[in-house]
Amino acid sequence: MGLSLRSLLALGAMLTTALGTQLKLPSQDPWYSPPHGFEKQQPGAILRVREAPSNITILVNNTAKAYQLLFRSTDGRYRASWAVTTVFLPTKANQASRDTRALLSYQIPYNSPDPDQVPSYGLSTIYDEPIMANVREGLSRGWAVSVPDFEGPQAAFSAGLQAGHAVIDSVRAVLAFNKFQGPDPIRYALWGYSGGALASNWAAELQGSYAPELSFAGTALGGMPSNFTQIVYTVSGGPSAAVVPYVLLGVTAQYPEAREYLVGQLHKDGPYNATTFLAALHTTNEQARAAFAGQNIWDYFTNGDGILTAPEMVRVLGNNWFMGYHGIPQMPVFAYKAINDETTLIGTTDDHVDRICRVGANVLYQRNTVGMHNEEYVSGGRRALGWLGQVLDGKHPEPNLGCKVEAVTEAM
Repeated sequence: MGLSLRSLLALGAMLTTALGTQLKLPSQDPWYSPPHGFEKQQPGAILRVREAPSNITILVNNTAKAYQLLFRSTDGRYRASWAVTTVFLPTKANQASRDTRALLSYQIPYNSPDPDQVPSYGLSTIYDEPIMANVREGLSRGWAVSVPDFEGPQAAFSAGLQAGHAVIDSVRAVLAFNKFQGPDPIRYALWGYSGGALASNWAAELQGSYAPELSFAGTALGGMPSNFTQIVYTVSGGPSAAVVPYVLLGVTAQYPEAREYLVGQLHKDGPYNATTFLAALHTTNEQARAAFAGQNIWDYFTNGDGILTAPEMVRVLGNNWFMGYHGIPQMPVFAYKAINDETTLIGTTDDHVDRICRVGANVLYQRNTVGMHNEEYVSGGRRALGWLGQVLDGKHPEPNLGCKVEAVTEAM
């Protein structure tokens, strides 16, 4: 989970665009508030549209226009909610076929419980970020690229149900957007790495029940956080210990009883106290990483890691932290991971892939023998783009049916 938008967003409220125009934070921008009565709209309905702030067509190569859509969605408790996506339209037609349109829904791993640390804000401010290379590459192939704020208005980081619903509804919104019209058929696919794979995977699992009218060409999932309980135990005490407060605060954002329990278990004083822990709600990834590095996060709680098995938490975590239990992906899946991933351990993804393969999923799973979590973002990303190019061109990659697991050796 170390890869994120932390370098993109670290300047916070004083961040300005390349053109010198200061942007309002989402929490201070009335555009991010849905109109009265939005709950009556169907999931995916567009509620507001604007051109993306700043001249983003200069900041991101191959972009003809960029828009932001605020759309109706459904939160993790199946209540009416909303989210935002940024849509980049390419300067040229789909390279594979000028008679079809292609849409890539690219889920960025922004990994934050702060509603101001969202792609729709960050993408309008700084462009020199490795993650943006994938957006540019998609556009260079003639694909439209949608980048959703899938954590929703409460920044529910690690809440799988919230993320999956928001991704699906962002695709619904883009498909209905009047600026994204042209020849049929249209093919659309999902892609995400790490925290972005969380959102993409949950969308793939939920699509069959939540949006049966959609037909995705494929889903590429890299560095999957298949089991967040494993992750919090793995990273606590290490350089990425900040992931623990981030995911605990994120997953409880939509569950008041669980949040109240979590906060109530924090020590009130001492070196590991509630004030320090809750500061993670309003810090950038860089700040949190520095503040919590090397700490045993369970020291913040009166009952240590017992919080994870408390009745107030068990159902919330069970509904949101474990992949492979909420539906069978109805589209081809390309999964890729470094066997030496130090954050999201390979065994949890092996189990995840095996589980969905046993119930009929169609998966190509590549296990890279070299590199770790961040390195696989780059090396696996090249393979993912090649695979996505096939499915968005209407080709069905191997295997045609069932699952195939293969070892690859590809350095960054």
